Amino acid sequence: MKSPVLKNPNEDWHPNIWPPFTQIINSKPQLEVTHGKNALIYTKNPKQELIDGISSWWVTLHGHSNDYIADAIYHQAKTLEQVIFADFLHPQAQILSERLSGLTKLERLFFF
Repeated sequence: MKSPVLKNPNEDWHPNIWPPFTQIINSKPQLEVTHGKNALIYTKNPKQELIDGISSWWVTLHGHSNDYIADAIYHQAKTLEQVIFADFLHPQAQILSERLSGLTKLERLFFF
């Protein structure tokens, strides 16, 4: 379906996605990323690999497809995804708070 808002949409843009902070009329289409490994991301073009200097807006600090982190997330998700700290406590929070307290010398830590 053609957008009634865009008079001359570029055919390379996905018809259902409007990326944040982007004026589609004046911008180049997005690069389609197929996968990532460590600090690199790969596009549909097999000869094109890019350094992820943006780090996906601060959520991939330790790189993409890190086996150690992926395994830890998998095992944690099989146990418990999330619980609110207002009334509950869980073992991983205790372990993290003890490690951070030891490193920072802060007596108590606030998680949100």
